[in-house]
Amino acid sequence: MPSPSPAPLISLTWTDHVTGTEGYLVVDRLVRGVSSGGLRMRKGCTLAEVTGLARGMTMKEALHFDADSPARYIPLGGAKGGIDCDPRDPAAYGVLVRFLRAVRPYVENVWTTGEDLGLGQDVVDRAAGEAGLVSTVQAVYPLLEDEQEARRRLADAFAVTVRGIGLDELVGGCGVAESALAALDRAGVAHSGTRVSLQGLGTMGGATARFLSDAGLSIVAVADVKGTIANPAGLDVEALLAARDAHGVVDRGALRAEDQELPGDAWLGTDAEILVPAAVSYAVDAVNQAAIRARWVVEAANMPVLPEAEALLVGRGITVLPDVVVNSATNAWWWTLFGDIGPDAEEAFRHTRRSMRALVDRVLERAAADGCTPRAAAHALAADRLPVMAERFGWYGQPLGRTARDPGRGVG
Repeated sequence: MPSPSPAPLISLTWTDHVTGTEGYLVVDRLVRGVSSGGLRMRKGCTLAEVTGLARGMTMKEALHFDADSPARYIPLGGAKGGIDCDPRDPAAYGVLVRFLRAVRPYVENVWTTGEDLGLGQDVVDRAAGEAGLVSTVQAVYPLLEDEQEARRRLADAFAVTVRGIGLDELVGGCGVAESALAALDRAGVAHSGTRVSLQGLGTMGGATARFLSDAGLSIVAVADVKGTIANPAGLDVEALLAARDAHGVVDRGALRAEDQELPGDAWLGTDAEILVPAAVSYAVDAVNQAAIRARWVVEAANMPVLPEAEALLVGRGITVLPDVVVNSATNAWWWTLFGDIGPDAEEAFRHTRRSMRALVDRVLERAAADGCTPRAAAHALAADRLPVMAERFGWYGQPLGRTARDPGRGVG
């Protein structure tokens, strides 16, 4: 199977002169001179991790490319940023500001970014302002028909809340939930009573839990840094969401008498049909995968299942729905920025459900036809689209098996 460019277009390592902390920026490739990908902060983050995430963003963008669509939004290139720091560290915010100040020229010109693991959008926006940036998505402004109207539209969308949670958080979880529901529907499994175990109740995990619960599924286990909260009869999702802090850690004082507190890795072996790793990368390895009893592993986090673990899971008849598909719904914010949908929750959810359902169906149909895993099918679909994107829009970087063309920024 062909792969994207053998090396990223831009790869840099930054060292904070105050703390010695390292940060990384990787631009896998640019489409129309622009790339897209979030900024994460976690202790242990590496350049290799960020490189893999940037390549994953390239594939996510390609998977949402429709050559025949009349939509204003055209997928961008893939990129990612990462900082090797615990976001709870008192020094973390200063590190974030200094990192953004150092990479400011990239954010202004080629890298649109936002929240990711360990960083909420409000924190990123505040730090970006202190770093002298107009916006973390300003690199895309030259591609917009009406920049001021687009910025108002996006600001209005970020101001929308649904039952206490911002629309920006909910869209990604809506996409994860729709991916899981699509898999259930194709298998003829009823939503009601289907059990789910999640790792992470932060931005992605919390929204996913809400949408799956609303669809009739039973959330029977949730893990955070303090351990696993479980209840075979189902957890009170809304109560847990209301009791979590900014990092997705649940206040145990909000638990009911029938809720159980279990070790941190208990979520893996919980008796559930669906397992959703929605927190950290590399959560499922060749050893702990043996505990999994679920029928589906739905990758809400980026790169949560190591390749050797996935091979063992597949060998045991467990389907892994890959991150490049499952958590790609945050592209909905580009649809909003470009004006394809308005700053309205129900419109955003309808668009996300429709787009994600179509994508999951394509991936699973390709997997069935090729006799391969959904991940291999997703990679193949992305590889089919990348040369078309290169031919139509050009990028800076090596297209698949072709001579790179550089038509200039903003040229379609």
